[in-house]
Amino acid sequence: MNPFSSETRLRDMIRAIRACKTAAEERAVVRKECATIRASVSDNDNDYKHRNLAKLMFIHMLGYPTHFGQMECLKLIAAPGFPDKRIGYLGLMLLLDERQEVLMLVTNSLKQDLNHTNQYIVGLALCALGNISSAEMARDLAPEVERLLLFRDPNIRKKAALCSIRIIKKVPDLAENFVNSAAALLKEKHHGVLLTGVQLCTDLCKVSPDALEYIRKRCTEGLVKLLKDVVNSPYVPEYDVSGIADPFLHIRLLRLLRVLGHGDADASDCMNDILAQVASKTESNKNAGNAILYECVETIMSIEDNSGLRVLAINILGRFLSNRDNNIRYVALNMLMRAITVDSQAVQRHRATILECVKDSDASIRKRALELVYLLVNENNVKLLTKDLIDYLEISDQEFKGDLTAKICSIVEKFSPEKIWYIDQMLQVLSEAGNYVKDEVWHALIVVISNASNLHGYTVRLLYRAVQKSVDQEVLVRVAVWCIGEYGDMLVNSVGTLGIEEPITVTESDTVDVLETAIKHHTSDLTTRAMCLIALLKLSCRFPSCSERIQDIIVQNKGSLVLELQQRSIEFNSIIQKHQNIRSALCERMPVLDESSYSIRRAGSLPAVASSLQGSAVTLPNGVAKPSAAPLVDLLDLSSDDAPVPAPSQGNDFLHDLLGVDLSSGLSQAGTNQTQKSGTDALLDLLSIGTAPASSSFSALDGLSLGQGTDTSISALSGLASTSTAMPATQPSSLVGNSPMVDLLNGFGPSEQIQAEENNAAYPSIVAFESNNLKMTCNFSKQPGNLQSTLIEANFINKSSNVYTEFIFQAAVPKFLQLHLDPASSNTLPASGDGSITQKLRVTNSQHGKKSLVMRIRIAYKLNNKDVLEQGQISNFPHGL
Repeated sequence: MNPFSSETRLRDMIRAIRACKTAAEERAVVRKECATIRASVSDNDNDYKHRNLAKLMFIHMLGYPTHFGQMECLKLIAAPGFPDKRIGYLGLMLLLDERQEVLMLVTNSLKQDLNHTNQYIVGLALCALGNISSAEMARDLAPEVERLLLFRDPNIRKKAALCSIRIIKKVPDLAENFVNSAAALLKEKHHGVLLTGVQLCTDLCKVSPDALEYIRKRCTEGLVKLLKDVVNSPYVPEYDVSGIADPFLHIRLLRLLRVLGHGDADASDCMNDILAQVASKTESNKNAGNAILYECVETIMSIEDNSGLRVLAINILGRFLSNRDNNIRYVALNMLMRAITVDSQAVQRHRATILECVKDSDASIRKRALELVYLLVNENNVKLLTKDLIDYLEISDQEFKGDLTAKICSIVEKFSPEKIWYIDQMLQVLSEAGNYVKDEVWHALIVVISNASNLHGYTVRLLYRAVQKSVDQEVLVRVAVWCIGEYGDMLVNSVGTLGIEEPITVTESDTVDVLETAIKHHTSDLTTRAMCLIALLKLSCRFPSCSERIQDIIVQNKGSLVLELQQRSIEFNSIIQKHQNIRSALCERMPVLDESSYSIRRAGSLPAVASSLQGSAVTLPNGVAKPSAAPLVDLLDLSSDDAPVPAPSQGNDFLHDLLGVDLSSGLSQAGTNQTQKSGTDALLDLLSIGTAPASSSFSALDGLSLGQGTDTSISALSGLASTSTAMPATQPSSLVGNSPMVDLLNGFGPSEQIQAEENNAAYPSIVAFESNNLKMTCNFSKQPGNLQSTLIEANFINKSSNVYTEFIFQAAVPKFLQLHLDPASSNTLPASGDGSITQKLRVTNSQHGKKSLVMRIRIAYKLNNKDVLEQGQISNFPHGL
């Protein structure tokens, strides 16, 4: 027999394809077979249509194009016999999808088959419709499917229910047509029909709020009884899986109860008993039982509060963590991460088991357990958990050290009870995994060390011991080099020794040995070697006896191929040899680094949002705020299209907030031709301040020290008249002081302040915000003697004919303003202006007289149980606020 004739059977073609040794041979066989099928189609060979279509389906599964056979599917579907229809519908589901235009031609055939007297042909049509139905087909054939939900044969009802799920997903508007029929399926005795009916009800509840309310009121008690019957049913071989009666129906019922109980206290109370029964009676030694327990736990965590049930559910998850199956442990960790936001104390009881999961051999379980431990940390257990994590850090895998180190550093920074503990823990991390620590972490550590003046000696001695044992840890070496350069004299002289320290004797030569070893070590990079050179320069001033040796070490880098090291070496050698008069000033200790400024800079200067919603965010034990149901939009987006765009600050935002002017414009108004300096020097020039002391409170994040100030004119700040004032260089001043060295307000004395208060005693009311549905007006007042604070009374009026419920007003302001919101008078706003809601605000303007008030607002409420959100910006505040 010719292997490529229409009479060739499917198995012969498969055998010929499998016999091919190369891809080229396979393509040749498929090409010839497709040509034969095309010829048969052209000849209208009716005897082998079903065989040709079966071959095309196999060729399609191999990945070859078979679009030329699509019309053959439609012809076989239109044939009267069941065998032809079966192969036609199978080809339709395999060769076509809902995006094919050819599918429109089959709608009429489907409608006829759905009304066929042969129930098997009806089943074929339902199966095809449930797999490839488009939105248009769903609308056309929905009445037939709805009718078949009441068909006499259970198999047809089951397929009709599955087809209905496809229809309501494609066209949610049709959901209301299936509600009554779906509810009737919940009374079925046949488990197959019951299973599909429960799933249909679940999907209806998800796509239609009306269907949810209907099923919740009419079917909740019946579903609870049904689940109870399934749980207590005797052994039935037909449905038994591992000794459990129909676990699939168990799971579907629990999922439907979860949807019905979410947000409804009455429905939740109705199902509490049966959930407790499922949680306590189901055996966990089989996979089917674990699946039911997991769904039961998820249902308990989703319905309304019941503390006893939730403790039971979390205990089940704790048992899951001891299971040998990695999949079960992983899903338990995922669920516990959700549960900790609800009942953290119950999760804390399983802390030891969770810590063991951090040491698991499976990487995914380790990472998930580490994230859960991070959420478990609070002020009470931070020391215990940190110790356990650092102990495990010593033996952890290399690929896991990065994640573990990052979490430990974050925990220590966030929950540190005291600076000495913070320093101890961070140095332990640096000693064990310093190469995995990010730059911002050790930068923050240096800032903390700089601010802990009573711990300088303790820290430098601790680092001296650590760096001798762990010279390969790059970040540890950097921190040690910086501290030795700053506090090397304390190391040698044993200054600030604490009672917990072991005595140690270190000479000046030993200190220099550490730096020499670090700069010559093969693993040291450019940053470490550059820091070593700076530290050596500083020690050359503090250790005169080692000055020549230090100079020799520095000179060794004059021939370095790295330009940065070569330049530093030449310059530092020149300072030691030729500039003895300025060396002591250059080598002074760094000023205390401003910890708050560094934290703001590191966090990106994110402003806070004030909200009048009581309890809108829940603070977790680890200090992370749980967001409310509707996440806040960026209320402080004051640089949007409808708001003025601030000038670029180049990292000096704190100067903008302090002065309220652009530095570049301020310098130009002063009438000088000087180039713009760094933010700190520009501020000194504007204020005509002399030399700042080393202990001044400005930010020294870049390691710069202030030089001698120059006399200049004070520029006009926010419109004030400029005056030519020179400040003697012998009178140092801090940027923040109790008695300013120059009268920035240009003689605005107490009498003028009293007069200003009298003039600003009354401000006109404004319409701050108005839309088609809402109007907000504001009244203003000030307290005597406090010009910076403004009291605002906001009144909200409903312009529509509907009542607004769950009314929430939120506001946000820039950093130079402070905002305090009192609770609103009500959370229900009557319709048609019959009443109003009043809310009081207090705004403190630190730039009063220089910057005007500006505010972003957000108003949220519910209209007919639907969330509505309105927002805008208020910039029309009266002048003088």
